[in-house]
Amino acid sequence: MTPPLKRSVAIEGHRTSVSLEDAFWRGLGEAARARGTTRAALIAQIDSARPAEVGLATALRLFVYAAAAGPD
Repeated sequence: MTPPLKRSVAIEGHRTSVSLEDAFWRGLGEAARARGTTRAALIAQIDSARPAEVGLATALRLFVYAAAAGPD
C-alpha cells in the first residue's frame, strides 16, 4: 500500500492535479497501453464521460477497478 501520489495532468488544455494510489496510476498506464493511447488521453476520456457529481479521482479508481474485474 502506498499513500496517494499527486500528479499533474492536462485535460483539454487545462492543467489539474489528481491524487491516486500508485496501484491506480499503474492500472491507468496499463489500460492506456492496451488501448494504444497515452495515460493523459485516457484520463481525458474518463473525465468527459463521468457524471458531474462524481469526482475525477473517484472516476479513475472506478475505471481501473472495472478494467481489472474484466467483463461480467
